[in-house]
Amino acid sequence: MASILSEMSKPSRSELFREIADVAEDLPAFLTAPLYRRWHLHWGATPAEISAAMAGDSRLPRAQFQATRGITIDAAPEAVWPWLVQVGCLRAGWYSNDLLDNLGHPSATTILPALQQLEVGQWVPMSPKPPPTERTALRVDSFEIDRWLLWTKPESTWAWQLTPTAGNGTRLVTRIHAVYDWRHPLSALLGVVLMEFGDFAMMRRMLRGIKMRAESVVPQTVLSDVEVLA
Repeated sequence: MASILSEMSKPSRSELFREIADVAEDLPAFLTAPLYRRWHLHWGATPAEISAAMAGDSRLPRAQFQATRGITIDAAPEAVWPWLVQVGCLRAGWYSNDLLDNLGHPSATTILPALQQLEVGQWVPMSPKPPPTERTALRVDSFEIDRWLLWTKPESTWAWQLTPTAGNGTRLVTRIHAVYDWRHPLSALLGVVLMEFGDFAMMRRMLRGIKMRAESVVPQTVLSDVEVLA
């Protein structure tokens, strides 16, 4: 963990102000997400993507929260994949609201070679508490390089699908299944708050963050073949 932290910079004053502004910008979405739940659960995804099978679908078929989102990226899958591999709190970050999910440390804007080793069973930290546990981290369940990746916890699955598009681009689709286990009320209530109020704004910003980063290191000449919802 120390070596990873050494590669991450503490936020400058301007970065901290920007992180605060990002949270303020997303605050309306945090507060109102349940009002347009049916729409945001499929933000950016096509009907075909929503109905298509993805890794992990059979794990939690009765999950109360099921969301499939997507975005078109003007970069090939092999240029998008490394950004997913290095995700994690106090790793490369989550490319989202760093103030909320990465202790204010700015998410990486470059590929970090030290974080490019991906193995089944390794942790994807969601909090800074060491060592990671099933309550503070996801696990890499399975993957196919440049094509798909599945993270899991006992009560949730999080899948990623990378599909090449015409023009050497990528459709990046992500799917989350989450169970609210009311046999453990406090845990279930926390899950409701995080998923029903926080997930949409954070996921939208993460998808846009990956898009921005992947496109920043490739020529901007790829034409998208799927219209993406704003």
